[in-house]
Amino acid sequence: MNLILQALPIAAPTAGWAVHACFLGRRLRSARTDRLTGLMRREEFTARAPRALRHPHAAVLLLDLNGFKQINDTHGHDVGDQVIAAVGRRLAQWCRERGGFAARLGGDEFTALVRLAPEADADAEMTYLSARLSAPLDTGRVTLAPRASIGLCHTGHRPGAGLSDLLRGADEAMYAAKRCGDHWRPAGAADAHRTARVRRPGRPGQHLTLLTPVWRKAS
Repeated sequence: MNLILQALPIAAPTAGWAVHACFLGRRLRSARTDRLTGLMRREEFTARAPRALRHPHAAVLLLDLNGFKQINDTHGHDVGDQVIAAVGRRLAQWCRERGGFAARLGGDEFTALVRLAPEADADAEMTYLSARLSAPLDTGRVTLAPRASIGLCHTGHRPGAGLSDLLRGADEAMYAAKRCGDHWRPAGAADAHRTARVRRPGRPGQHLTLLTPVWRKAS
């Protein structure tokens, strides 16, 4: 009993610090993670990307959903949140299978960094990703097929480019896909996809309603 009493003054502060460290760890993880999707946030993606970009097969993707505002306006933000969460889960799984990771940049816009070998069929990969993202989602009120426009920028096409340049290439390719009604576009060499656009509001392709109901439950 005496030994226990003697140990208490030492054990109590130690336990307190352990609880505090655990609490801080949870807060740090929360700050780095998007609450809705479980994906990392922009800051965490930016911090992790430089090391991942050293891989010779690294590729950066940027994507956003077509007609997402219409879903929020028609079915409410709770349904919109379900769509965002589902897209995040599907994108994360696809990335893990290709040695990469994804982030939600905000709203309905996502980015990812994966490994795609030069001999890989990029069109087959992006078509497969597009199909996975657009798999029917039953929200409880309506079943939706979330469609995305995707831009892909491979480091092999822009040797020595940093993250910002690769994201810019993917961004320009994504908007080229959106304007043309394609599900994806590759970024070419630097300066190949210069666009004169204002991203928000009234971005090109915003009138498209490709996020369409597949089946509506009876009310």
